[in-house]
Amino acid sequence: MATTDLTGRRVLAIVTNYGVEQDELVVPTERLRAAGATVVVAAQSTEPVATLVGDKDPGQDVRPDTTLSEVDAADFDLLLVPGGTINADTIRQDADAVALVKAFAAAGSPIAAICHGPWLLVEAGLVEGKELTSFASLQTDLRNAGASWVDRAAVTDVEQGFTLVTSRDPDDLDDFVEAVSTALASASA
Repeated sequence: MATTDLTGRRVLAIVTNYGVEQDELVVPTERLRAAGATVVVAAQSTEPVATLVGDKDPGQDVRPDTTLSEVDAADFDLLLVPGGTINADTIRQDADAVALVKAFAAAGSPIAAICHGPWLLVEAGLVEGKELTSFASLQTDLRNAGASWVDRAAVTDVEQGFTLVTSRDPDDLDDFVEAVSTALASASA
């Protein structure tokens, strides 16, 4: 992965406190921080985030920095939405999470979602007319919501006023983080 200097850039990662796919949270967070970005993890509560590996095996716990209800989208340059089936299905029902993703899109700020993460964008009404990818089982949901679903490791769509970066699963993390870094570096500060 090419190194992009992300010093001064701020990323908000949003998750629930249970069920996020470990590597979809931990890998982008660590790599973006290593490139100089400040990454803030916001969860539904301040309790540790219990990650999973493969949606079933316990992963590492991650301590959130804040809660979904306490953050302001205007303080960040990019929104990161990790997957994990349980996490994604739960977070799309969280009014604070839906409001945050809508605020990022309205401000023209980039949003990056991997695996089942795009479910939150469907809930927020933000995929119509967008080309994107996801875990394969979401393709019908995304198409029904008006998206053009493609089977590629990483997809960047700059239409409809905001940049959307998507990937399929943890196997695509190298491509995903590279595309996220590019979008973050290009974002208005």
